[in-house]
Amino acid sequence: MATSDPEVDRLWEEFHASVNMTGEELRRWLLTDASGEEALPADGDVSVEGERIVQLLDKRKRDVTSDDIDLMERVSRFVQEELTDPRPQDDAWRRRMMRVGHDPLSPDSGPSDT
Repeated sequence: MATSDPEVDRLWEEFHASVNMTGEELRRWLLTDASGEEALPADGDVSVEGERIVQLLDKRKRDVTSDDIDLMERVSRFVQEELTDPRPQDDAWRRRMMRVGHDPLSPDSGPSDT
C-alpha cells in the first residue's frame, strides 16, 4: 500500500468540503445556458474550466496530478473567500459559485471550519 502525502490529503478534504455538488450535478449545470462564463479569474494565461473540476471529482485521490492539486487549492480558496461575504440572492454570484461546483443554496453550504 502506498503512503499518502499529508498535504494532498488536506487539499483533497478541503476541496471536497468546498465543492458540494457531485460531478454529475456540476456537469448538468455547466451544460445549461445559465452557467455562463468561467467563475474563477484567470491567473495569467491559466484559466480554470468547470469540466476540469468535473474530471477531478471523478478521480480517486491516489490518481491526482500536480495540476489537480493546483486546481483543488484554487477552487477551495475561491469558494472560501466568496463565502466570507455570502450573497445567495445575487444570481450572478450564485452562478459563479456553481460553476466551480459549490451551490450556495445547498443546506451544506457555508464557511468551512478548515
